[in-house]
Amino acid sequence: MPQPTDEEVVQTAAEAAEGLIFARFKQSRVKDFDVTVTFEDGVLDVDVYVNAPDDADDAEAVAEEAALTAQEAVDELFAAADEE
Repeated sequence: MPQPTDEEVVQTAAEAAEGLIFARFKQSRVKDFDVTVTFEDGVLDVDVYVNAPDDADDAEAVAEEAALTAQEAVDELFAAADEE
């Protein structure tokens, strides 16, 4: 399998981060969120912001976990491409 395109990398990372956010918080309770992903010259940059209800778990920790999950998803994408 050929290496993933930049677009595939960005989409994979964004979907993974968003999935983690909504696994931790009900979508209707999230006031706002932003996932920014760039992939240039082989460097992945993921920035996640979550504005969740005041009584919710630590939104900053969830944002951090979402960014890590995005990076792991991209690692898995490249690993799958290397296996084929």
